[in-house]
Amino acid sequence: MGQDNLWFFEGVDLFKILCPHKLKEFGVKHQFYNFKKNEFIYFQDDPSKYIYLIAKGRVKIGSYNEDGNEMVKTILSEGELFGELALLGETRREDFAQAMDKETVICPMNIDDMSLLIKDNKTFSLGLFKLIGLRIKKLERRVESLVFKDSRTRIVELLKEMATEKGTKVGDETMIKNHFTHKDIALLTGTSRQNVTTVLNDLRDKNIINFDRKKILIRDLEKLK
Repeated sequence: MGQDNLWFFEGVDLFKILCPHKLKEFGVKHQFYNFKKNEFIYFQDDPSKYIYLIAKGRVKIGSYNEDGNEMVKTILSEGELFGELALLGETRREDFAQAMDKETVICPMNIDDMSLLIKDNKTFSLGLFKLIGLRIKKLERRVESLVFKDSRTRIVELLKEMATEKGTKVGDETMIKNHFTHKDIALLTGTSRQNVTTVLNDLRDKNIINFDRKKILIRDLEKLK
């Protein structure tokens, strides 16, 4: 992903906001950090001091319940933000953030810098708080789904969510450039990788979807159930 595209967020070009008028300052103040696969960027209960931008790779956001079971809340990729609840008064992390790829590159920005950015740029501010609201609603739906819906329904609903958020219309079909593996889908839907494979293969056999390692093609969203 090119640098100009990397910093494009919620209709706001962060590269233009952060760099042209204070490029030298940005380069000095904001460093990029490399994380290996499965390395934690932060843990639950760590101090909430930074907002993070993903420059490369993917990051898993999740938490552990009292029994020590992991709940994956979302998987984020290049150009996306995380740790944003610190802007809403979170003093300690409610979740953990863990690198998922061999090379995950992260740029942290401290809360004071982000607060100034919000104050100086109304469009960015609106986009950021819209993102926070959407993520909260998505998490509520996911928790409800885990409690009340069967695994097939959860998998199908995740596919629909991916189509809405990441999909591109190709005629009557929807193309999802897939950065989720079967294991990722299993983590997000609280089921097994084998179950995910079974459901996806069944949908493909019915000619509702087609997929390979790089993409998922949904032939008819209305038939996806």
